[in-house]
Amino acid sequence: MEKLVVIPTYNERENISNILHAIFNLGEQFHILVIDDGSPDGTADIVKQLKSKFPGQLFIEERKGKLGLGTAYIHGFKWAMANGYAFIFEMDADFSHNPNDLPRLYQACKTGGADLAIGSRYVKGGGVVNWPANRIALSKGGSLYTRMITFMPVKDPTAGFMCYRKEVLETINLDQIHFTGYAFQIEMKFAAWKLGFKIKEVPIIFQDRTYGVSKMNKGIVKEGILGVLKLRWHSWFTNYRKRVKNTYTTTNDSLAQNKVLAESK
Repeated sequence: MEKLVVIPTYNERENISNILHAIFNLGEQFHILVIDDGSPDGTADIVKQLKSKFPGQLFIEERKGKLGLGTAYIHGFKWAMANGYAFIFEMDADFSHNPNDLPRLYQACKTGGADLAIGSRYVKGGGVVNWPANRIALSKGGSLYTRMITFMPVKDPTAGFMCYRKEVLETINLDQIHFTGYAFQIEMKFAAWKLGFKIKEVPIIFQDRTYGVSKMNKGIVKEGILGVLKLRWHSWFTNYRKRVKNTYTTTNDSLAQNKVLAESK
């Protein structure tokens, strides 16, 4: 068990079967975990029907209600670490992220020295298709704004197509991630960068969904704008590093206490 792709879903009936088959057809031994937030269109039922076709490779976690993108990914990250995966991917279900780019993200971490590989629209060789000019301007403007506020050297900080080495997710205190929506993607990159992990941007072509309804709305844009400011403010008070209990010190403290008790008798 080495590679796990985490795919959050909400009403992706038109896409889910095709995206799962496309990933498994790569022949790269990817496993997939779908996190479904109670899709009323039957997305979860389709995944469960396909589990028998891909035994030991396809998994699903069902949650009641629409609980947010960030909490879905954190749920998936914790599941991945509990099950021993070395490389964990984030990916959308709607084919805006091309499954053929998964091996490139994997190699960037496996052999390319990256701790976090980002499928980037805004590095040389990357781009977007089927987007109106105003949405491209909004996305690029949001990326520039984020870099200016956070000083993070990532050209596509809102990207949602990524590969993490397990060490990154094991080090980040996932319970300290404040945002659950659009700004979640920014905060995860920011946390990895603040903790000193090496980030590499891999060029991808992002294609807007063909089927289903986009989740983008004014609330998401607002969260992105205000979230970056809050992120910068929280960074003064937040330690993203997970605390590891010092068992050596604890053991020796216990031994010392026992020695004192013994000498006092």
